[in-house]
Amino acid sequence: MPGRSFAPTERFVAEVAGRKLRPAYVFIGDEVFFRDQCRQALLRHLVPDDLRDFSLHDLDLAGSSIADVLDRARTPSLMAPFQVLFIRGVKNLYGRGSHEEEFAAIEAYVKDPNPAAVLIFVADHISIPADVRRMEMQDKDRYQRIRDTLGEYCGIVELARVEESDGIRWVVEHAQQESVRVDQDAARELIDALGADMMLVSRELEKLILYVGEKKQITLGDVETMVLAAKQRSLYELTDAISAKDKPRALAVLGALLSSSEGEEAAIGHLYMLARTFRQMLVILEKNVRDPRTIWQALWQGFRVPPFAAEDIIRQARRYKSRRELTRALRLVARADLQLRSNPPSKRIVLEQLVIHLAEEPKTLSTDWQQEELPV
Repeated sequence: MPGRSFAPTERFVAEVAGRKLRPAYVFIGDEVFFRDQCRQALLRHLVPDDLRDFSLHDLDLAGSSIADVLDRARTPSLMAPFQVLFIRGVKNLYGRGSHEEEFAAIEAYVKDPNPAAVLIFVADHISIPADVRRMEMQDKDRYQRIRDTLGEYCGIVELARVEESDGIRWVVEHAQQESVRVDQDAARELIDALGADMMLVSRELEKLILYVGEKKQITLGDVETMVLAAKQRSLYELTDAISAKDKPRALAVLGALLSSSEGEEAAIGHLYMLARTFRQMLVILEKNVRDPRTIWQALWQGFRVPPFAAEDIIRQARRYKSRRELTRALRLVARADLQLRSNPPSKRIVLEQLVIHLAEEPKTLSTDWQQEELPV
């Protein structure tokens, strides 16, 4: 078994496979690897491919009300035997003003649900490190508020970062399923180099399995040869250009990234890594990290940067004058993520617009900054 880091996801997948679902769940955490596993389990067991347009609903509380969401959940589909509703923007339930009526409506629905539907509230505005003792105070407060409200009547699935030892074990066992042996030092290097980011780890492991072919063994040398260096360096080149407000260079680096073998299909992955890097910069700025030797104390296990990038990311973070500038960047990335998941005509255009906006000086950092929009 991969370890306790994987336990919440495995329990949820087992509930889905056994059709023992609760009416509603809250996915807490921003670990994309686990969220995708849970989503794929729901699609595999509950949403037939030919009925996906009728069975699967991606909603956002930034644009939909709880009343609309619950009305859609209660209404039986004439075309699909089961409906899955993913509801993003959970943080909108905890904004200014009273939300008692909304929570009461959710509680009433859960007590008398549509048995042919499941609600999945996605609280990906919270980051849970592998060591929960290292969780930021703001995230702790947000987590507790969710437990005290939605947690009273929804199942909670924690999507936390992976402990290094669990990540190594997963690499070894996953490769074994493909009849490939991974040397222990190779597995450790793969996890360390990618900061235990399981989305990247799984993608790079697939490439390594193809690379070693008939050899059926992945060594440390294979990891050093194949994994990441050029791509990750390109990502830091992109954030370097963005933080320097160098629009032409940022667009040129983005173009090089999109010209890779994965092209636009890796768009979500690029956004995820951008968001992760901006969050790392935010921590570095808030903790006033100036020396690469102390960056490991500020960034917890599973949220660290590769050694070659430590000095670069500190320099980039210090180009931002305030926490507000970095949270603006994260907000813009989140909006672009929503656009990409809405199947736009061109993913490239969405990414290019995002990079242009990120590389611009904010028009104002007064109260109007929250209304700043991405170009359409």
